[in-house]
Amino acid sequence: MATIQWFPGHMSKARRQVQENLKFVDFVTVLVDARLPLSSQNPMLNKIVGDKPKLLVLNKADLADPLLIKEWQSYFENQGLKTLLINAKDQSTVKRLTEAAKSLMADKLERLKKKGINKETLRTMIIGIPNAGKSTLMNRLAGKKIAVVGNKPGVTKGQQWLKSNKDLEILDTPGILWPKFEDQLVGLKLALTGAIKDNLLPMDEVTIFGLNYFKENYPERLKDRFKGLDLEQEVPEMIMDLTQKLGFRDDYDRFYNLFVKEVRDGKLGRYTLDKVSDSDGNH
Repeated sequence: MATIQWFPGHMSKARRQVQENLKFVDFVTVLVDARLPLSSQNPMLNKIVGDKPKLLVLNKADLADPLLIKEWQSYFENQGLKTLLINAKDQSTVKRLTEAAKSLMADKLERLKKKGINKETLRTMIIGIPNAGKSTLMNRLAGKKIAVVGNKPGVTKGQQWLKSNKDLEILDTPGILWPKFEDQLVGLKLALTGAIKDNLLPMDEVTIFGLNYFKENYPERLKDRFKGLDLEQEVPEMIMDLTQKLGFRDDYDRFYNLFVKEVRDGKLGRYTLDKVSDSDGNH
């Protein structure tokens, strides 16, 4: 499999914008996909953000494996990273994110208070890879539809300040993705969840990866969804069988598209593709 190179001009522009705008915000909200707590983070981010306080928000928590997501939360918190699990579509998101922000910035607010400065509004910018649900979160925080929500990565363009409530103001920035997927497994995970454009990786490879992962980690889900499936089979045989059983004849592409769409839509249940045990601990 070839290394995926995907770093269009607007990505490097986004990186520059983030660096330039750090001075305007009190803290940075890093938005990741709860199904990919590590793989959906941008390795360059820590370098860019530097010493600014960070709030790590794991979105789409309703789609993630409940046990693994808790493990990840502990993992990040142990590294001193304030972590919040959300579903950006939930009504409670604004309140929870505001409270987490106040808690993150409590020491700084206290220091300012002692100097006689009463800082009411905290300012943040939200950065994350495309399709982590940033537009949905921005709309929720602003209480109106301001961001273009699309299921295709990279729909958000431009930049704006949004007032969420008296406690929070958000600077919108485009999502950033890293210049190179050094790890091909990360590319497959991102492709399976729809974080990168579908034409960047062959659908057959993404399907084989997905089936193998579910076979190993969530075998019951596969059996529930595809009746009569023989889990002892190798994945290529499985694909041939399922394509036939579903009446697609030899149209394997039809099966690949169906499987990937169902995984993304949560039809095969809640799942997480990153495991704490696989992390190298030096994140």
